[in-house]
Amino acid sequence: MIVDERMIAYILSLDQDEIDAIHKIEHQAVAAHIPIIRKETKSLLKVLLRMTKPKKLLEVGTAVGFSSVFMSEYIGEKSTITTIEKSPERIAEARENFKRLEKESQITLLEGDALEVLKGLKPDYDFIFMDAAKGQYICLLPEVLRLLAPGGTIVSDNVLQGGDIVESRFAITRRNRTIHSRMREYLWQLKHTETLETVILPIGDGVAISTSTRG
Repeated sequence: MIVDERMIAYILSLDQDEIDAIHKIEHQAVAAHIPIIRKETKSLLKVLLRMTKPKKLLEVGTAVGFSSVFMSEYIGEKSTITTIEKSPERIAEARENFKRLEKESQITLLEGDALEVLKGLKPDYDFIFMDAAKGQYICLLPEVLRLLAPGGTIVSDNVLQGGDIVESRFAITRRNRTIHSRMREYLWQLKHTETLETVILPIGDGVAISTSTRG
């Protein structure tokens, strides 16, 4: 854990429950060991979405559609979400969840490799949620920046890798070293891109919030 577990438990105890349908998707995903956004990240997203009031959202990494459905509850009815997923199994589950919650008119699921799908999209998205394979963030960043609207927001999840991000690469297991080095490069780029202002928070598994400085 990046932050003290007792403190996290107390903060989460203050949250209100989600609607039953969304809670059911969350419960099923956790039971099936499918990675979804953590409770702390959910609370942060609620506030960010209420503050920024985005009209056009892009999510990179749908999984079973939990975060898309969750975010749709905190944006306007006329706001839209485009989400990308390449796993056929996850795509089928996500589409079923969107249909069951009557979100098909608001959420568009694009199938395929994230980088290739991103190249085919047109700007401007005023809120982009990064939750794909962590080793791919740095590869996706140029396209994400191209698609981001002036003054828009990028939220990148799972950027601190359970605290491993601060370790030397030699302290990381060999199979995780590529992801470790790529995430470090990604965070460096977020903090040193002239058109972004970025804060990195030890919330959940680490969240980076970047806002476009282009007016």
